[in-house]
Amino acid sequence: MNSIWELETFYRKRDIIIIGSGFSGLWTAVSIKEKYPGKSILIIERNTTPLGASTRNAGFACFGSLTEVISDSRKMGWDKTLKLVKMRYEGLQKIRRYFKNSEIDFDLNGGYEILNNDEPLQQLDEVNEKLKIITGLDKTYFLNQEKIKEFGLGKSEFLIENPCEGSLHSGKLLQKLLEKCYELKVEFLFGTEVEKINECEEEGEVHLLEALSVKADQVIYCTNAFSSKFMEKEELIPARGQILLTEPIEDLKLQGTFHYDEGFYYFRNLGNRILLGGGRNQDFKTEETTNFETTEFLQNHLENFLKEVILPGQDIKIALRWSGIMAMGSEKTPIVKQLSNRQFCAVRLSGMGVALAPKIGEIVAGMI
Repeated sequence: MNSIWELETFYRKRDIIIIGSGFSGLWTAVSIKEKYPGKSILIIERNTTPLGASTRNAGFACFGSLTEVISDSRKMGWDKTLKLVKMRYEGLQKIRRYFKNSEIDFDLNGGYEILNNDEPLQQLDEVNEKLKIITGLDKTYFLNQEKIKEFGLGKSEFLIENPCEGSLHSGKLLQKLLEKCYELKVEFLFGTEVEKINECEEEGEVHLLEALSVKADQVIYCTNAFSSKFMEKEELIPARGQILLTEPIEDLKLQGTFHYDEGFYYFRNLGNRILLGGGRNQDFKTEETTNFETTEFLQNHLENFLKEVILPGQDIKIALRWSGIMAMGSEKTPIVKQLSNRQFCAVRLSGMGVALAPKIGEIVAGMI
């Protein structure tokens, strides 16, 4: 049994419990505290540090590439696509307002997309016209052929540049968000798994392991791909993204963030190393998992991509391999809604949580 001291402090009733301490959970806590400073908030995280996609991604700012925007517009229409681009654009601006670039290695010096056919170029003007109202730029995307040689991307036919994309250090951003939460008196239970949630008229009760529970007026799920345990009715498809990082490379020409094939491949320089991820479309079924391992098949595939497209003719050693778990659906719109009288969710960020979470936090704060 617990002592009176524990029951009246760590496990006392709160106004709000947020499950999940990734980007969505932390930005949601910040947004609610700024709107309602008096509300008590407890964040419960099953791992010792934030996990999932937030600490296991490729460190992209996630504005989105040209072919990605075209593909989204075909799948879900321009209205929803532009709404999502606007959210990402504003989310990135918000990160910059809260934290200095140097604190989180934020570098919005533009991103690039490799194209090997000219079909997307036919839609370049139309896309730019539509995005102008969001970015204020005449050309959000433009052709920049000169840089193909500069970056050593000899096998690429076209290179599209986009000044709104960039990179950051996901771990440092999460640390800064945690500091912000502590400053706002948000409380945490790390290394604590939620078993189930019961809701009655007066409150929600979050059951933890070992017969413990904490009560709250409202419960918010920010567990992205790991939410299906609590939300069986929602379309939440886990999607594992595998990544590798090379050892340092002498005279590395490549600078910036790069996309290829509708964003299914993504790579960037991390100092003088290359970080490369993706290829999920080579093996969709296997990668629909919440298991954090890497597979030989995809890691070999990524290594071949590295040797053929990024650094042709070079001998490269791999320093690290890892994977992160995203949540997808048949379309990219996040699920941010009230589930019942006392339960809410902010999930399915389609691999773009870095940019979406700052705005999604505001939406949730407006709901409770």
